[in-house]
Amino acid sequence: MKLLHEPESDDPILSVVNLIDIFLVIIAALLITVAQNPLLNPFSKRDVTVITDPGKPSMEMIVKKGEKIEHYKASGEIGQGEGEKAGIAYRMKDGSMVYVPETPEARFEPTVGDPAP
Repeated sequence: MKLLHEPESDDPILSVVNLIDIFLVIIAALLITVAQNPLLNPFSKRDVTVITDPGKPSMEMIVKKGEKIEHYKASGEIGQGEGEKAGIAYRMKDGSMVYVPETPEARFEPTVGDPAP
């Protein structure tokens, strides 16, 4: 009869139940963190680009397109290549950038006899 009247604080299984509760809270917090981070979220269909230390030699860029994640690190060298002017970018007074694409119709190609722009 003495076994039926033992206090609950002496039961070793209660400490295991408390540990399980703590682990469930930690797992829930980690799942919420992953769900809110667009780069880590495996279910996100959005494309994401993250740039760290922009303009510095230690600059890194992480690009997520669908399920593919690419990591680029700046080498500090100036790139070169062939191409053509695609448009003009303007920095506004509030710090935002506006890109104006250059269309073939908007290009001015002087002909003989036209005044210079």
